[in-house]
Amino acid sequence: MRALCATDLSAASEAAIENETCLECLGRIGVDTIHLVTVVPANVHSGMPGVNFEEQRRRALDQYQTVIEAAGFDVETHVVRGTPYRRINGIAETVHADLAVVSSRGQSPLENRIIGSTARNLARTTVVPLLVNRVERGTDDPDVLREHLFQRVLFATDFSENANRAFDAFSYLRHATEEATLVHVRSPKDEGADADGGPRERLAERASTLENWGIETRIEVRQGDPANEILAVEAEVTPSTVLVGSKGRSRIRRLLLGSVSEEIVAQATGNVFLVPPPRAV
Repeated sequence: MRALCATDLSAASEAAIENETCLECLGRIGVDTIHLVTVVPANVHSGMPGVNFEEQRRRALDQYQTVIEAAGFDVETHVVRGTPYRRINGIAETVHADLAVVSSRGQSPLENRIIGSTARNLARTTVVPLLVNRVERGTDDPDVLREHLFQRVLFATDFSENANRAFDAFSYLRHATEEATLVHVRSPKDEGADADGGPRERLAERASTLENWGIETRIEVRQGDPANEILAVEAEVTPSTVLVGSKGRSRIRRLLLGSVSEEIVAQATGNVFLVPPPRAV
């Protein structure tokens, strides 16, 4: 498997990329090649006196490359210019990446709906499964918040095709997963339906699959606002990562926030693994 790791060369990015346990988790799910990507923003001009941004970034990537190669991965580096999320998506397609990883500072006490612009735009437009790796805020020497990336997974499903595709990610995540919580949130219009039997039975089928793989599994059926209820379960079970499918968006609609998956990416305390729909050819 090939992973694309995007970095802006900040302390937060360094914490995510060079964390030994995070790298081990990527190896356990089958990643053997890592593409390190940094993007020089289009509005930063290489002709500025005394500054060579591309060369500075390449030297920094070389340092990351040494650490990651020492962990047993093949590494390729890419220094490109343009709009970060667009170039990251373009390289992910070009190198046939199986997933992308981007770091994001943890929640702000005052603005807990705000995540980094690149992470937010990638969540809207990603062409491959995207891991948003949470990193501490408010410190000059940050660390990742949940370094065992896939050890405890919270999987949220509405039983749609998008959710089923996200569940399929367990085919490789299971090699690093020990515990899973499966949650379905019923809408208010379902009130009074037959004792949750339908959703519980469907969750139990998926739980059986995971338990056959040796993953300890629990199920939750809730009612209310999907994003709020999923986040409430996350607060209770403190998973390493929330696994959720994305419906995808048109070029116009993807500029708007509001979907359940985007709410989860914006507000989750821990990591989020977002699985997008297949890209149309």
